[in-house]
Amino acid sequence: MSVTLTEQDKFTLRTAAWGAVSLMTAAGAAGSPHKAATEGSIALTSATGLVGHVLTKAPKGLNGKSTAALADQVLPALTAAMSLLKEQAPEEADNFRRTVIVAVEAATQPQKGEPGPTMAEMARKITEALDASATAAADSGLAVPPAAAGHERPKLQKLIQEMVDSGFVGVTLRVHDDRGEWVGSAGLGELGGTEEPPTDGHFRIGSNTKTFTATVVLQLVAEGRFELDDVVADYLPEFGLDRRITVRMLLQHTSGVFNFTGDYYPEYVPGVVFQGREWVEGRFRTYRPEELVRLALSKPARFEPGTDWSYANTNYVLARLLVEKVTGRSLGEEMQRLILGPLGLSGTVAPDTSTDVPEPHAHAYYRYEEGGQERVVDVTRQNPSWISTGGDMISTTADLATFISALVGGRLLPAELLAEMCTPEPKAGYGLGVFVQDVPGGGTVITHNGGITGHAGLMYSTPDGGKTLTAALNYVDDAALSMAAAFQEATQRLVQEVFGGGQSGPADAAEPAA
Repeated sequence: MSVTLTEQDKFTLRTAAWGAVSLMTAAGAAGSPHKAATEGSIALTSATGLVGHVLTKAPKGLNGKSTAALADQVLPALTAAMSLLKEQAPEEADNFRRTVIVAVEAATQPQKGEPGPTMAEMARKITEALDASATAAADSGLAVPPAAAGHERPKLQKLIQEMVDSGFVGVTLRVHDDRGEWVGSAGLGELGGTEEPPTDGHFRIGSNTKTFTATVVLQLVAEGRFELDDVVADYLPEFGLDRRITVRMLLQHTSGVFNFTGDYYPEYVPGVVFQGREWVEGRFRTYRPEELVRLALSKPARFEPGTDWSYANTNYVLARLLVEKVTGRSLGEEMQRLILGPLGLSGTVAPDTSTDVPEPHAHAYYRYEEGGQERVVDVTRQNPSWISTGGDMISTTADLATFISALVGGRLLPAELLAEMCTPEPKAGYGLGVFVQDVPGGGTVITHNGGITGHAGLMYSTPDGGKTLTAALNYVDDAALSMAAAFQEATQRLVQEVFGGGQSGPADAAEPAA
């Protein structure tokens, strides 16, 4: 086996492995941190092969840091270490992962009883960082820390079965809380089939796309490319935008621009075709983002910029064009550079005009009438350019959980910009690409749900990223949005169960429409 590791590569491996033990030690509020560090270090220095040779020497700079500072340094290093070893020596990647898992378990052993929630959470994050570069732990046959072990959640399983009974074709739910991670599914992945939706399945996430897009915009603000209160027309002069519209207004839906998928004045004014037989038959047509913006700008503004709030997909297509104008690269390329690559979100796609959903996936359907007959069509394959960055992305429940936890946990944005993102305007509780909602029984969640012609996604997190709920739904959509009421009711019940202790009370939820 011929492997070439630079000194930087070796430093990455050492930072990742020794840092994992340091994280467990810092998180071990109960027991002896010294003993935890000792046990974990012994496990590292017992490693064999190339990994053992590299890890005999501990890196400097890990001592004296807070848990948050360590996590910011170590978790990306774990993913990077796995990636570089997989490229050069896959067997050494497995050896490295096994070594870190053993060291994490050894650091946990000195604690009395079960690991506390802080230590359990850190073990989960370490495991996720190791696995972010791609291969599933279940296929590797490696040990999994106690925090990642499965557990039965009959109430959650019952709730998703009730969602299926209310009319959804299939549901997959992923919850991470102080009891660990639970994943379950119910219903069917395909009408006429017999199998449940795949728990690792891909699906169109609808308006959750807006949170990804807003994060890229804020990351570019952090890089100094532009400011939140810059005038958008200065960057996109070709559209003749109202010069009062700022970048912030796009992200917060306070620009007043017409929503190109249809808006109210107060009566409904249609926009681009995305419903009925006409859409079904033309669902492979390509729209360019500039075309959608010009359609929107051909309609009167809803209100003067900054004076009100109105949800408009147009805002996020303008945000996409802003990113592409400033960087000279596509939004998908910037998303890969700033989010998908660093977090190892290999199941997440910014499709642009691509029509396919990666395997495995549950199927999406659309219902319409023709000649007095009801027709149901599989619309899993479609060209999502009609919605663009208003809701075109594809992901998995695991990737959504990793993303929202990393985002609100401070791994993607500086603290001051994260605070801006999570500061809601008063009318709808919308920040910059996220809703900020109160939970029945107390507490707050950061969320953004979305749906697009037969697929829908839920994404919720506590403000610290420690508890998350993500879900994928596949259903039969139609122009009447017949599943909207069931969607809202089911979402409310899930949020109450996971974040509100099952207490009843109102909870806002986005309808299953992009």
